[in-house]
Amino acid sequence: MSPRERFAANLRAKRLALGLSQEALGDACNLHRTEISLLERAGRDPRLATIVVIARALGVPPSELLAGIR
Repeated sequence: MSPRERFAANLRAKRLALGLSQEALGDACNLHRTEISLLERAGRDPRLATIVVIARALGVPPSELLAGIR
């Protein structure tokens, strides 16, 4: 699994575990729902600032979204 795919899987799993829709997470991050969708489908590499903003909205450290990436 590529780093982009691992990040995507981690993001989706955490969002679903919290019961959030892509739209709700996007609103919490000030990102459009389509951006969350692209990231979850591994369609885009996230910027560091985006990782941090998403992690804060999910209430986790950024490292949790990067878990398993070598």
